[in-house]
Amino acid sequence: MRFTADQIAQALNGKVEGNKDAEVHSLSKIEEGKAGSLSFLANPKYTSFIYETEASIVIVNDNFQASKAINCTLIRVKDAYTAFSQLLDMYNQVKLNKKGISTHAAISESAQIGENVYIGEFVVIGERAIIEDDAKIYPQSYVGDNCKIGKNTTLFAGVKIYSDCIIGKDCTLHAGVVIGSDGFGFAPQADNNYKKVAQIGNVIIEDNVEIGANTTIDRATLGSTFLRKGVKLDNLIQIAHNVEIGENTVMAAQSGISGSTKIGKNCMIGGQVGMAGHITIGNNVKIGAQTGIISNIKDDQTIIGSPAIDVKNFMKSSVYFKKLPELAKKISALEKKLQQD
Repeated sequence: MRFTADQIAQALNGKVEGNKDAEVHSLSKIEEGKAGSLSFLANPKYTSFIYETEASIVIVNDNFQASKAINCTLIRVKDAYTAFSQLLDMYNQVKLNKKGISTHAAISESAQIGENVYIGEFVVIGERAIIEDDAKIYPQSYVGDNCKIGKNTTLFAGVKIYSDCIIGKDCTLHAGVVIGSDGFGFAPQADNNYKKVAQIGNVIIEDNVEIGANTTIDRATLGSTFLRKGVKLDNLIQIAHNVEIGENTVMAAQSGISGSTKIGKNCMIGGQVGMAGHITIGNNVKIGAQTGIISNIKDDQTIIGSPAIDVKNFMKSSVYFKKLPELAKKISALEKKLQQD
């Protein structure tokens, strides 16, 4: 699809400076711009590229002042970064606006399928499943018996939703996500073997949640594993049975949350964080990468380290960590001197 500078400016409530009929058909970084592409300048560190770029149109802030001639057409907006992100959203909506049901999909007769849905090749939808309006289910995905997929939710290729799980509206689950697999429940026996404990609960994911590729969320032993509205999970995360993650909490890749841990609202969790089971993390907590948490954390804390401690104490302690070899030598020298005396 092709768009003119004038059309783009109208969509962004911006002002064209240059050729209003300049056309673009692709998006690019400003340093990689080619004829026919649209780019943006928001970070002053990249200002030099605007005089070199071959991009046909560049979005800039209202207050941008050129120090020499520019070859491209400019669109001036209040915030270039926000405006460009709006365009990315528009582009994505057009790109992903799929509809229709493949003849190669296997859909149970008892399933309820809404309007304007997309169900791709080799999708399997189980008995009594509900797929609401505008949902998109990409090829080779599986939606189990009694599941519900909310309005305008997207399951990308290879997503697996086990039976009885509920996904809210406006959610995005990326390729390879598994929802509702069994929790890690095994009871030790007298003969040192382990007896599997049946996992008969489900997973409930509320609205506006995004889950990254190959993340797994286990079903509850009893009751539900919960992801509250607005949660954002990165790729390769493990959420165990009966965990609850509060509203608008975000978590980076390769973190793992043990069973029955409760995480509050508006938390920010770095990569490779590990949490023990049956603990509570308060609201507005910030957790640094590779932190190990073995006990409850109160509201509004910022923590790091393993075991986790307050970030200020960790930074002070890190000074001594670096000096441990030197301190050990000094202690050894003092011990020798005391023995000689």
